[in-house]
Amino acid sequence: MRSLYCGEVNESHIGQEVTLCGWVNKRRDLGAVIFLDLRDREGIVQVVYDPDLQEVLKKANTLRNEFCVQIKGKVRARPEGQVNKDMATGGIEVLGLELTILNKSAPLPLDPNQKNSEEQRLKYRYLDLRRPEMTERMRFRAKVTSAVRESLETQGFLDIETPILTAATPEGARDYLVPSRTHKGQFFALPQSPQLFKQLLMMSGMERYYQIVKCFRDEDLRADRQPEFTQIDIETSFMSSDQVMQVTETMIRELFQKLLNVDLGEFPRMPYSEAMTRFGSDKPDLRNPLEIVDVADILKDVEFKVFSGPANDEKGRVAVICVPQGAAKFSRKGIDELTKFVGIYGAKGMPWLKVNDLDAGLEGLQSPILKFLTEESVNALLERTNAKTGDIIFFGSDSYNIVTEALGALRLKIGEDLELLQGEWKPLWVVDFPMFEEVDGGMHAIHHPFTAPTNLTAEELEANPVGALSDAYDMVLNGCELGGGSVRIHNQDMQAAVFRILGISDEEAQEKFGFLLEALQYGAPPHAGLAFGLDRLVMLMTGASSIRDVMAFPKTTTAACPLTNAPGHANPAQLAELGIARLEKELEQETDADTPAA
Repeated sequence: MRSLYCGEVNESHIGQEVTLCGWVNKRRDLGAVIFLDLRDREGIVQVVYDPDLQEVLKKANTLRNEFCVQIKGKVRARPEGQVNKDMATGGIEVLGLELTILNKSAPLPLDPNQKNSEEQRLKYRYLDLRRPEMTERMRFRAKVTSAVRESLETQGFLDIETPILTAATPEGARDYLVPSRTHKGQFFALPQSPQLFKQLLMMSGMERYYQIVKCFRDEDLRADRQPEFTQIDIETSFMSSDQVMQVTETMIRELFQKLLNVDLGEFPRMPYSEAMTRFGSDKPDLRNPLEIVDVADILKDVEFKVFSGPANDEKGRVAVICVPQGAAKFSRKGIDELTKFVGIYGAKGMPWLKVNDLDAGLEGLQSPILKFLTEESVNALLERTNAKTGDIIFFGSDSYNIVTEALGALRLKIGEDLELLQGEWKPLWVVDFPMFEEVDGGMHAIHHPFTAPTNLTAEELEANPVGALSDAYDMVLNGCELGGGSVRIHNQDMQAAVFRILGISDEEAQEKFGFLLEALQYGAPPHAGLAFGLDRLVMLMTGASSIRDVMAFPKTTTAACPLTNAPGHANPAQLAELGIARLEKELEQETDADTPAA
């Protein structure tokens, strides 16, 4: 139906007749002449209808936005002074000779000026995706997956599918369950990740596997989460953590070079403990120059109990953030707003100190807590933070976790509010994560229960699980975790020890992971892997503000689909066939909700 795409028409086609198909992006009626902006997947081209062809001009006058049309015309150069340098096709236009209306459009339910709620955009997603911005994101996403496949397959990886209907496994989030018709009362689970299957593939001798795969997690949502999302899943045999990081870093660097012409350079590595100490986050944004500085040793002997208490508590922390040239930018009202902000993270307050004139000594400082500090401690504080005239210092003093989380969040907020971010791309690897953390009196795996410890035997791990480090690694870019992975446990005794530490009984382990434990008995090779969040990667590369803007048909923050009205109710016959009965109370509530008000 077409000879080429709208966005492909250029000066080389001048004098040629072309056939174009697409949608009316805009119509401008100048009386004797009608201009159309015709849009398809590849771009927009200007079409002109003039009085020489009255029948065609008359038909063009009936067109409205989003009419689907076919146009035949002759390409010509735009008149001098009318060239649009902001358009790829801005040097030419098409003189319309024939016009076929393929389909009319009803009045649009979306505002063409883009004043639409996200609910509206998702309900009419097929219209929202026609926008050039959204079309380009979908095109870019396709280029990313193509480049990923090319990079991994060049390195010897095999694309292997794993099951979607599988057994439920405790991997940190709730599973989506699928009832079985043939096994009434029993359920499949949708996979949170292909973790167990990719490990089994390594035990099967595949050695290098990858898959661009859907994953499912029934968890509370926010801007960067969806109930179904896409992973670039990778697993290898006979490779160390260093080698896995090298392979995957190569892939990401090639991706940025090929699609964005950006050289990310060598990725630095940072231990988890350092990331938390300096930045208050295990995914630090290195574009932000602000750092957290510990000062407990300076303030442990001051009379101010707000500082000396946590400073002398082994579970406490006293730390500061020094904001360069920030004193004049934070009024008392602004400081109060920041104090409320850190309160979200459990901080009970936020003392501060302004350096109005460093050379004036204590007289040049301003703070409601200054009277509680010694001159010696103040001087030591200014020296450690390298404070200068015009700076402001914010304090955090509480338990280690509260101070770390609160100052980490404050660092990000101030960095964005004051536009302190430096550089466009700052990648790094975060390594040496703790193996476990204590939660409600029990142990919880930081990554997942199949992560191997670093240089420990099973006996050493069980003797001191809290002090163990995992052989795990996360790739971070601009404060976002792009992907994470680890060396896996390939020894049955070590896997059993980890299950015991996590409080997973032998019976539960056999029920949930019996097939994996059995496979470990038959010459399982050392193996390691990593999974990237494709949606988040594309979001960063395109500059989108949410992963929903780089997914074709995402869900809302309540895990609903306005387009299809999913999830919906199953009819009684379907439920009966599946052996599922609904609670009477639930049915009564629905009946009440459906009854019209008096």
